[in-house]
Amino acid sequence: MVEFNLLPEVKLQYLRAKKQEHLVLSISIFAGAVSLAIFIFLLVFTGVIQRSTINNLSSQINQSTATLSSNKNLNKILTVQNQLKTLPSLEAQTPVVSRLFNYISQITPPNATISTLSVNFTTDNISVSGGADSLATVNTYIDTLKYATYNNQTNNTKNNQAFNSIDLSSFGYSSASSGASPAQYSITFNFSPTLFSSTDKVTLVIPNEITTRSIINQPKLFKAEPTLTSKKTG
Repeated sequence: MVEFNLLPEVKLQYLRAKKQEHLVLSISIFAGAVSLAIFIFLLVFTGVIQRSTINNLSSQINQSTATLSSNKNLNKILTVQNQLKTLPSLEAQTPVVSRLFNYISQITPPNATISTLSVNFTTDNISVSGGADSLATVNTYIDTLKYATYNNQTNNTKNNQAFNSIDLSSFGYSSASSGASPAQYSITFNFSPTLFSSTDKVTLVIPNEITTRSIINQPKLFKAEPTLTSKKTG
C-alpha cells in the first residue's frame, strides 16, 4: 500500500505554529489570572484588613494615652522608676563597711589599742589613734601598714598594695604613765578602694614577720567605747 502526503510542508509548519500559539495563549491567560488574584488579595489586605488593624491599634494607643494622662501621679511614678533603675549601679558602688573591723584587727599589733577610728570612703582615708605599750609597737604598726597587701580573687591578682600615704601625724611617750599604754599615737593612711568593693572578693595579707593577730587569742583591741565615724558623700 502506498501513501501520499497531500499536505505541503508549509501547511504542516502552519499547524505547528497554531498549536504553539494556543499553548502560549493559555499559559498567558493562566499567569494573568493568578497575577490578578494576587493583586486583588493585596488590595483587599492593604485597603481593608491592614487599615482596620491600624485603626484598632491607634484606638488602643489613644485609650492608653488618655488613661496615663489622667493619672495625676504619672510624673512621680516615672521619677521613681528612673531612680529604681539606678539602684543596681549605686549598690555596686557602695563600700562593704563590714570588712573594716576585720582589716583593723589584722593590721593592729597585739600590744596596741584604738581609742578613735575615722573612715572617709570619699577620700579613701583612715585616721586611727590610740595607745601602745611602747614606741616600738607603734613602729610595728607603721611597718604593718607599709607591707600589707591583698589578693583579689575576682580578677586573680596578688600582692596588691593595700595602704599608702601612711603618716604618723603625732606620737608621744610618758614613762610616768600608770596605764598599760604609755605610748600614744595618731596615724592617717589611704586604702585601696578595692578592699571595700562589693564587686570584688579580696583577702588582706599581713606578713608574719611583722605582726599578725591570728596567733593571738581574741586580744582586746578597742578600749571601752571607741568612736567610729564614716563619711560617704554623693
